[in-house]
Amino acid sequence: MKDFLPKVNSYIKEAFSAGKYLFDGFTVTFDHLRRRPVTVQYPYEKLIPSERYRGRIHYEFDKCIACEVCVRVCPINLPVVDWVMNKETKKKELRNYSIDFGVCIFCGNCVEYCPTNCLSMTEEYELATFDRHNLNFDNIALGRLPTNVTTDPSVKPLRELAYLPKGVMDPHEVPPSDVRVGKLPEEVYDWMKPEVNDNRDPAITPKN
Repeated sequence: MKDFLPKVNSYIKEAFSAGKYLFDGFTVTFDHLRRRPVTVQYPYEKLIPSERYRGRIHYEFDKCIACEVCVRVCPINLPVVDWVMNKETKKKELRNYSIDFGVCIFCGNCVEYCPTNCLSMTEEYELATFDRHNLNFDNIALGRLPTNVTTDPSVKPLRELAYLPKGVMDPHEVPPSDVRVGKLPEEVYDWMKPEVNDNRDPAITPKN
């Protein structure tokens, strides 16, 4: 009898605790049910990366002096610099430069410490491939100009915070009737352009 009452008391406490956890979980679930979905219709819509986004590395072959600083500062010694010494000029001649993006952690050390600024981070993040060997970019692939989300005519660029009204930081607070809150970048650009008065006298129009 002495052990029965403590066990019943413990069982009741555990039951109340389990009920509380279930109530908290259902509260979160029902709270999300009344929210509007915040989704990006990829690949027809793509988010615009931030200014400091670390995407695919862009490489300029003509600026590289084969100093191998990028190799020394890389945490995994990733960049492969193939060079030979020219006996006449006594200078390094770069033959090939490659980076394996299947291993790269995109830390940005090589870009930061490059003395000639031949390396730069881009906003290109679509590097998926069916063969991992295709992720090993040579100097020709690294020298390709990066793709830009805002210049692709087949893609609608999205910057979620820029679309929200002033003072609203949560997209769920916007009424479901609004397809896209705020204005699109091109609409903002049209709004910022000064109005041109066609009735101006060309004689008094200032020249550049």
